[in-house]
Amino acid sequence: MRVIARDGEHETEVSRSRFVCTVARVRSTDAAAAVVDRVRRAGPDATHHCTALRIGDPGTGDVTARSNDDGEPSGTAGVPMLEVLTRRELTDVVAVVSRWFGGTKLGAGGLVRAYSGALAATLDEVGTLRRVRHRELLLALPHDRAGRLEHELRASPYRLRDVSHGADVTFTVAVTDVDAFTAWLAEHTGGGIEAVDAGPRDLYLP
Repeated sequence: MRVIARDGEHETEVSRSRFVCTVARVRSTDAAAAVVDRVRRAGPDATHHCTALRIGDPGTGDVTARSNDDGEPSGTAGVPMLEVLTRRELTDVVAVVSRWFGGTKLGAGGLVRAYSGALAATLDEVGTLRRVRHRELLLALPHDRAGRLEHELRASPYRLRDVSHGADVTFTVAVTDVDAFTAWLAEHTGGGIEAVDAGPRDLYLP
């Protein structure tokens, strides 16, 4: 799944109408609603606040998708915005395009181009990342064995997320294939080191 690299805002003008697009990364429809409410309160004099959102579950691959034309002719604002998000395969994102009417009617085709273009330009500006579901594993081993394994982990394809020093040294490792990592760990330690599954972790990668 792909997500926006950062929240952002971008303004365009079409036939004297201002279009200000706000995009934000969200993990729930409630969080998306809060973003829309914030944008509405920040621009109470806007003619329309049209929206689109896609929120994904990396565990199942399911995506919740919604759009709202907010008074523009049906299918000319929220729907084309949602199509932009869908074409770019983005999830965990809400987009709000606020319009200040400039006195010139754009027609259905003009509105579609204006709203989709405003969102596309904003997405180009903020960039994207991949959201990848990992399992986070904990490894505890004596200090005299930790240095070598830490070196090998850093040289491996696995992601060493944290090193904690206590009575033992505990490594936190993020992996996408637990069975492959378990085999790698046995090969590099001669067995005897157990990986404890600490649950899922989503990482955002280039």
